[in-house]
Amino acid sequence: MGGFRSDQARGPDGKWIKEKIGGTVVGAALVATMMATPIGAGVTASGGALSAESSIGQLARSTLDKAKQSAKKGQRRTTWKRLDLREVTRKSDRVADCAVHSYGRVQRFLATTPCRSLYRVLYALDGRDGDRVVVSVSWVRMRSTGAARALRNLVDVHGTGNVRPLPGWLVGAGRIDWTGWNYDSVRSGRQVTIAEVEPLRGNPSAEYMDAVAEAAAQVPPTSVTSGMATAGSEVTRAAMVECS
Repeated sequence: MGGFRSDQARGPDGKWIKEKIGGTVVGAALVATMMATPIGAGVTASGGALSAESSIGQLARSTLDKAKQSAKKGQRRTTWKRLDLREVTRKSDRVADCAVHSYGRVQRFLATTPCRSLYRVLYALDGRDGDRVVVSVSWVRMRSTGAARALRNLVDVHGTGNVRPLPGWLVGAGRIDWTGWNYDSVRSGRQVTIAEVEPLRGNPSAEYMDAVAEAAAQVPPTSVTSGMATAGSEVTRAAMVECS
């Protein structure tokens, strides 16, 4: 589905070219300022080149890097804490048929190139300023590295479809409009991880939500598979009903 904005440039393959936080490379002086400024304070570069202000908190690149390191280790609560977030609730499931739980060109691809398994999780996370975001992470295990690479290449293009997130009511939200703009994906061998973020309350910045997605995409499935619902469970059936 791709988490990139309509005013960004496309590469020769038609994909959005992902920008740095704020759409530009941060200068050394500004990085130093951001690292020295507590999360939650605003920092704006001169000339309007970069605005890192966010109601849910300001994120320096060094903070994001630390959050990603925690995520890779499966320390998701530490990851959220580094991002000034607190996990309110989490729901997850595991299914075998990825095509049934996807849409668009991604669904057509998965119908002809079946996956081995699909793990999905939905988080509701609170920020310190009363904001709340919802984070969806899907881990798609393909049958070959080539198939995983093709899936990621497809899903990274905005408008091609995606794996369906779990329904929002499972974490106390209504129906969520997943735009695909606050998005990141990672491939490791045969596995593709897809992360999306949307606001539930308050006004978190797009840059901040992009950063949360970038960190969430690093979380391994082993950190959430304990107690995960399986196909045929109430969670999975509910997701199929909402998406039908």
